[in-house]
Amino acid sequence: MEDHQNKNKIYKAFSVLSEESRELYLLGGIREIKNEITPLIFHREYASKNLPVVIRNGVQHWPAINKWSSEYFRRSFPNKLVSVAVTPNGYADAIGEKSVNGVSEEYFLMPEERLMLLPDFIDSLDKPIENSIFYIQKQNSNFNEEFQELWQDLEKDIPWATEAFGKIPDAVNLWMGDARAVTSMHKDPYENIYCVISGEKTFILHPPTDLPWIPYKQYKSGYHKEVSPGKWIIKPNKELSTGDFNKHVIVPWISVDPLNPDYERFPDYKNATRLEVTLRKGDILYLPSLWFHHVRQSHSCIAVNYWYDMEFDIKYAYFKALETLCEPNN
Repeated sequence: MEDHQNKNKIYKAFSVLSEESRELYLLGGIREIKNEITPLIFHREYASKNLPVVIRNGVQHWPAINKWSSEYFRRSFPNKLVSVAVTPNGYADAIGEKSVNGVSEEYFLMPEERLMLLPDFIDSLDKPIENSIFYIQKQNSNFNEEFQELWQDLEKDIPWATEAFGKIPDAVNLWMGDARAVTSMHKDPYENIYCVISGEKTFILHPPTDLPWIPYKQYKSGYHKEVSPGKWIIKPNKELSTGDFNKHVIVPWISVDPLNPDYERFPDYKNATRLEVTLRKGDILYLPSLWFHHVRQSHSCIAVNYWYDMEFDIKYAYFKALETLCEPNN
């Protein structure tokens, strides 16, 4: 009886947190600013409050906006090798199913990674291949690692963000891919400045205070492998560091698909605050650290994002406390 009462109290506290956040903190949606923002306003109104904001046409002045195209990349980089994520369904780093002895089991699945000539990658976008979806999405500061020739077309940082955060970006990543490529719901320990060069990106966002309603599970880890054209298998990741080759690598990941939520399995997800915004050519999104986000895109969309390391301050302490309270329910 006492345990039941305690669970009810915790659930009520979660509900109060969501309601108060929605009414007092989120104030109806994602703010938008046109063209530019100052470091002071960015820090005072958004970064310090861990609130997202869209700056429309914020990078419209970059040469990349009018320069980067399929034709430009083909012409300028005919022999350039790039790292590409390939999947049969467009979902890299996401939950998928693997059949084991006729029984379906959910796995956390990573993409097959390939080195491709950039023109061949462009061809995969212009003439999509069934059951093979290509996406440049390697999150290891791949812009610095693989696309240094393109620095002249944009800025090495976002000046107003660098001044507000008091640091330079930890990583700069380039994203380019098929409209079928989708980024599953997750969160990052970074302050994310996301800039769209061409096409559109649509973000579904949940604030960190929604953690009680976001279902996590522990999944065996695996990766996609194409064994012949159009034929894919799933290979498990094994625990190599311990020498136990029969032990699966386990990954905690979000179970729900916000595009098609299964409310029978995850009824609490109905309580989540859903914010949605579409970025177009030249737009910027400030995506604060620890915000949950899901991303889809238009065909041949190109984007660059700057990751600034988050401060492990009181918001992180609060989030970890909330995470601990949520553990029995996940």
